[in-house]
Amino acid sequence: MKELQFPLELIFNITTISNDFTAKDVRGNTVAYVKQKMFKLKEDISVFENERKSKVIFKIKADQWIDFSAAYSFTDDQGRRLGKIARKGWASLWKAKYELIDQHEKLQYNIREENAWVKVLDGLFGQIPLLNIATGYLFNPAYKVTNLQDEIVFRLSKEPSFFGRKFKIAKIKTADNDDDQRIILGLMMMILLERRRG
Repeated sequence: MKELQFPLELIFNITTISNDFTAKDVRGNTVAYVKQKMFKLKEDISVFENERKSKVIFKIKADQWIDFSAAYSFTDDQGRRLGKIARKGWASLWKAKYELIDQHEKLQYNIREENAWVKVLDGLFGQIPLLNIATGYLFNPAYKVTNLQDEIVFRLSKEPSFFGRKFKIAKIKTADNDDDQRIILGLMMMILLERRRG
């Protein structure tokens, strides 16, 4: 995932039992295919080069079994650590909060949900038969990635779609190329977790 052309679109596959999605750039080119292994005690996600799944380019794995305050480490195809994303446990109950940590175990970025009420309403109405199909058009949570100076560098938003299957990652401010990669991997893991939570 080098020299990405933003915004990126994440499109979840609703025809499979696994939690998987395709990431496409602004030109419609596939930049990654993300697949979460089902029925695992610890999260295990493979990021492939494309939908053919011929080459794994990144792995994301949970550092512990219980994911309430778990951290999820990123490695490249050579097994090199690239960093991790950590959920802020109790602080994430109301409003999603995550930290992006670099390969040297230093905090680099924070990810915060912009409006917790949107997710609450999305989850509430998503439980009502027939209405749950339309909630993907009505309630669209958004998340901002901020640096340590509290400047927004990226924004992830749910796009209006049936079954809430489309998301967009927009780049707001320039960051280093390896930071872009780490941020994208972090947002990919975060959206798998947040989409499952409702």
